Amino acid sequence: MTYILHLETATKSCSVALSLNGEMVAISEVISAEYSHAENLTVFVKKVLDESQISLADLAAVSVSSGPGSYTGLRIGVSTAKGFCYALNIPLIAVDALHSLTQQALLRHPGKNLCAMIDARRMEVFSAIYNKSFEIIKPISADIIDEKSYSEYGSFVYFGDGAEKLKNCWEDRDLQSDLNIFSSAVGQITEAYRKFVAQEFEDVAYFEPFYLKDFVSK
Repeated sequence: MTYILHLETATKSCSVALSLNGEMVAISEVISAEYSHAENLTVFVKKVLDESQISLADLAAVSVSSGPGSYTGLRIGVSTAKGFCYALNIPLIAVDALHSLTQQALLRHPGKNLCAMIDARRMEVFSAIYNKSFEIIKPISADIIDEKSYSEYGSFVYFGDGAEKLKNCWEDRDLQSDLNIFSSAVGQITEAYRKFVAQEFEDVAYFEPFYLKDFVSK
């Protein structure tokens, strides 16, 4: 049995999931404007383990959001994941935060191009666009958005915590928003299990999050 613990801290969402052989068995998460990762992350870990009636010793690996996203949130998630991996001598798996978001959107919007967005303040977002086959057609980048941004990609569904501020900006375009898709550890499960089977692990000592742009204090 392959139990994997999944930690998502790239945005305002603090999310922890537990999977067994690539299927979710428990999840605990909250979205807070106060960025409550430091207070909630280990509490949520205990909760999902207790619900599943297993211990840390039963884990086969830990997956964590690798970014892009909140500088502080990513550091908390990665440092926590590393701590578990060191203590338990188990592998660390990294899952791209935009890939994780898009994994959720695939189930809700099959057959459509998908634009995953993470808020990067003001009118800037971290984003990537995938086609209906889950292939990247616009690589990950940090972009300042205006009413014509990404027009070369035609119609798509956009989602994530960067999507809200674009509803008015893009209201005259043939685009669909889905504000119910947010960063969640559940989006890591499929990719993390694939990487576990393929033994695509990170170096626990040297792995660093993918910040994409320099840290700016609040």
